[in-house]
Amino acid sequence: MRVLIISWEYAPNMIGGLGKHVMELAPALVSQGCQVHVLTPRLNGGPSREIAESGIAIYRPDVPLMDRDFIAFNQYVNLLLQEAALKLADEIGGFDLIHIHDWLTAPAGIAVKHAWKIPLVATIHATERGRGQGRLLSTQSEQINAIEWQLTYEAWRVIACSDFMADQVHSYFSTPPDKIDVVPNGVCIQPSPFTSEADRLAYRRAFAEDAQPLAFYVGRIVYEKGLHILLDSWPSVLRIYPRARLLIAGSGPFLADLRQQASALGISDNVTFGGFITDDERDKLYHIASAAVFPSLYEPFGMVALEAMAARCPVVVSATGGLTEVVKPHETGITVQPGNPQSLTWGLLHTFQNPPWTQARVENAYADARDNFSWEKIARETMAVYNHVKAEWDTNSWGK
Repeated sequence: MRVLIISWEYAPNMIGGLGKHVMELAPALVSQGCQVHVLTPRLNGGPSREIAESGIAIYRPDVPLMDRDFIAFNQYVNLLLQEAALKLADEIGGFDLIHIHDWLTAPAGIAVKHAWKIPLVATIHATERGRGQGRLLSTQSEQINAIEWQLTYEAWRVIACSDFMADQVHSYFSTPPDKIDVVPNGVCIQPSPFTSEADRLAYRRAFAEDAQPLAFYVGRIVYEKGLHILLDSWPSVLRIYPRARLLIAGSGPFLADLRQQASALGISDNVTFGGFITDDERDKLYHIASAAVFPSLYEPFGMVALEAMAARCPVVVSATGGLTEVVKPHETGITVQPGNPQSLTWGLLHTFQNPPWTQARVENAYADARDNFSWEKIARETMAVYNHVKAEWDTNSWGK
């Protein structure tokens, strides 16, 4: 099986969960015997061509600097990706199918699908309407929604990362349920980044006192992540633990609003906005935090919660979207009511105040992440979709 993955994100251009998903899935597919080629715009450096150690062939066509009109810029980049794909096939031969991740590279994928007459598989990681809580809030949102609809229509099969997302794809785009496969994200189980407990405690003391709770969030700083709810809950946490610390890591357009909110609440001395952090820093923070907290209002899957579980970090999450499929309440983590600061306060305090129960959930969560969300398992399920599509196409008149 020879597959062309066209993805807006791929190292070193990594923005969110989409890029991480493709980066981990591609080598796992190679280990399943799939020949994987990745086409991605050269938005943040990297060689124009390379063969990764795993055997993945990566192609990064040059693109212009980003324009203020992102939709127009995206459309132009898709034309460049389409041109690069057609030249690539002329050079190295054809592919069995194309795999697109979200709307960002949909126009290129759809164009080469029709040029080559081969099937297209689409993974939908999130939807524009979902991010808007069911609404399309701007002309740009309407344009993105239209591209998402076209992608789900043109795809031979659609992969959703959770049952929640499968329902949204069906509801928003009228995609037939029997055209949708649910394949979750995966996670890598990594060893502890610390050589000893003394090493871990020394690192933790840069963020919190030994006996004081440290709550940690990592991800994009956008409204739908519910961080304003987390800040609203923090004064109640401080009434019980006056020296508790909250670390919010990441970047995004909602950061200035959160800083202003923390100042207005009088909690700035107890809240650190850490900005962008590396994966190594993230892993260390998971291993020192008293809880990883993800109070999302909208969450298609919940990759960061799964990463925390794999690092044996207690998790407190909103009972929304795909998070409810990743975190089992009171078994692998604590779930709270979305948009409710009082409920979030309860979840955090329950985690801090009951160490034996918390540790039991941590061990359950680690086992669940290891056994049910390995990238090897996710790659097998993805290959099953590929094989299904290829078998149907082989017996179909389209493209012959």
